[in-house]
Amino acid sequence: MRMAERNEETMEEPSSDQLSLERTILSHERTLMSWVRTATSLITFGFTIYKFFQLELQNRPPLQGVIGPRLFALLMISIGLFSLMMATIQYRAYRKGLRRWRHESAPVSLVGAVAALVSLLGLVALVAVLFRM
Repeated sequence: MRMAERNEETMEEPSSDQLSLERTILSHERTLMSWVRTATSLITFGFTIYKFFQLELQNRPPLQGVIGPRLFALLMISIGLFSLMMATIQYRAYRKGLRRWRHESAPVSLVGAVAALVSLLGLVALVAVLFRM
């Protein structure tokens, strides 16, 4: 339950400290959601490149170059997963700091669940590229 909702029940005006805490929590959630969008883009772009070249080059010799489509896909998906993992760790550290500062539990957020689901998507894509599915 958000702080503003708790104050509606008791009919009190929220203090400026409560409102600033609410804004800070929402800011951290927006930042993590931005990282989720970025990671999703990297993961899907990497997997799409892999599948495109897999279908395009079915009856042709593999491309010669410094980096092939499979390695490029692995790099893109790995970067997406790594960035999402680091952003989630940072988000959890900020939330822990806020709880320690305010001596209360911060409201439960769904952004962590979304980050976990996107991480699972990334792991599935990584496994599919690694085992050439």
